[in-house]
Amino acid sequence: QVQLVESGGGLVQAGGSLRLSCAASGNFFRINSMGWYRQAPGKQRELVATITSGGSTNYADSVKGRFSISRDNAKNTVSLQMNSLKPEDIAVYYCNADVKISILTMAGYWGQGTQVTVSS
Repeated sequence: QVQLVESGGGLVQAGGSLRLSCAASGNFFRINSMGWYRQAPGKQRELVATITSGGSTNYADSVKGRFSISRDNAKNTVSLQMNSLKPEDIAVYYCNADVKISILTMAGYWGQGTQVTVSS
């Protein structure tokens, strides 16, 4: 089993910054892509940013230039640096990982979510 534990959410004023972190633990061969998704009240969960094991990144248009995703493969962690936060960034942020849990099996895992609130 694989566990993803997030930290770093909270309340910040508009224009401020927060850093989210997620650590993966458990029994697995390796982690392929890791990423962050978010879900605002009344809306569907949406992609924020992803990063491959090789470091290639992908961002939602709404966060490009403001958010930066990074990972430490040795520690099985992924982080999201969020700058210039806006009220529209308010959501529960979820960590996601695509994990090779056996020679033939890939599986996706989610963290429990962390709340990000931006006051205007």
